[in-house]
Amino acid sequence: MKINIARVYSHSLLPVICCSLLVLFGPNLWASELYFIDAHSQVDHKLKNLDLIIQRMDEAGVYRTILAARSKRKPGEVVSFAQAHSERIVPAVRTKSGAYKKNRPKYYKKLRKQLNSGHFRAMAEVLMYHAQKGDKAPEVSVYPDDQRVQTALNAAIKNGWPFIIHIEFRSLSGEKRRQFMASMEKLLKAHPGHAFALNHMGQLAAAEVRRLITNHKNIYFLTAHANPVSIRHSNQPWVNMFQGSVIAKEWKELLVLHPDRFIFALDNVWERHWSEYYLEQMEYWKKAMIDLPRDVAHAVAHGNAERLWNLSPK
Repeated sequence: MKINIARVYSHSLLPVICCSLLVLFGPNLWASELYFIDAHSQVDHKLKNLDLIIQRMDEAGVYRTILAARSKRKPGEVVSFAQAHSERIVPAVRTKSGAYKKNRPKYYKKLRKQLNSGHFRAMAEVLMYHAQKGDKAPEVSVYPDDQRVQTALNAAIKNGWPFIIHIEFRSLSGEKRRQFMASMEKLLKAHPGHAFALNHMGQLAAAEVRRLITNHKNIYFLTAHANPVSIRHSNQPWVNMFQGSVIAKEWKELLVLHPDRFIFALDNVWERHWSEYYLEQMEYWKKAMIDLPRDVAHAVAHGNAERLWNLSPK
């Protein structure tokens, strides 16, 4: 009788392989195929080697990053980087600048130049309320009905890009907080067919996120900075979606109930975010995804970003 040694050998290894996968991923073997899309990050001029971004993505299982320039980094540099890594980097129109904060003509000129180039496939967040953060990021207070916001919004609508709102609600209080919330909800109602994504979960509690999801079918939430690593390295009141190494109960309930409304993002900005904090943040998120149902994890990690930004799956 002729024996196929290769077949016997492969069959004998099968239990070993299965046991190894179970040790790594437990019963959720599907986690080995999970990948991420970072729906919003930035890069400043102090990151000298942009290839570190691709290296970190490879190490952490991030397939794509929607990336914008920050500080002295020029938008054209991000475009060139994206052209060199067309399957991995999605260039986003830069909106932040001193000209934006001061409502100078230069803001509109730079915005038009980027839009007219045809090189961009997304738009970075638009600051509405941004608390001062040391000497790098000054306070910005711009209401949603301001011309600066409306100009960027009209461009996002024209191009079919989700409009990313940056309002730090935990840094607001009293009447000013109420005004920003009312103005944001008015914006959502004025454009019911367009997708709006609130960065950093809006620094909102789970109950308020639930209310917004219930009342508005076009609002989404980016998970950027909503993890223990970002909180530990910052004195800002970011939302912590975690309890230990898993998603906290109130947030897990929302993710499972509304898996189509949450989008993974890191919002790296400074050099240290890429070099020092990236992998530690991703370890939290990878463990958290394994604790979620398979369809929920895939939707949050990459599926929603692919749908909303019209990106092809891996």
